Amino acid sequence: MELAEAKSRSERTDRSTALRQLLYAGAEEYVVGLLDQGRISSGKAAELLDTTVHRVHELARERGVEIGASVEEYRRSRESTTGLLE
Repeated sequence: MELAEAKSRSERTDRSTALRQLLYAGAEEYVVGLLDQGRISSGKAAELLDTTVHRVHELARERGVEIGASVEEYRRSRESTTGLLE
């Protein structure tokens, strides 16, 4: 509560708004951590944060978390499926 009080004073907002902002920031960190561990999808993360998948990808990128296949993984996948499709 002391942190919320300090935030509300510095940002000239009410304490409940400051507390909600702090809680949401913590929720973002937690959800991006789950994404990083591969425990949830970006769609589920968007649902939990009540935002878009695009915003989830932005949050992950801001925190250095790569979502989905890397370029190298994509290339290997393409190479391995090319023979199957011919």
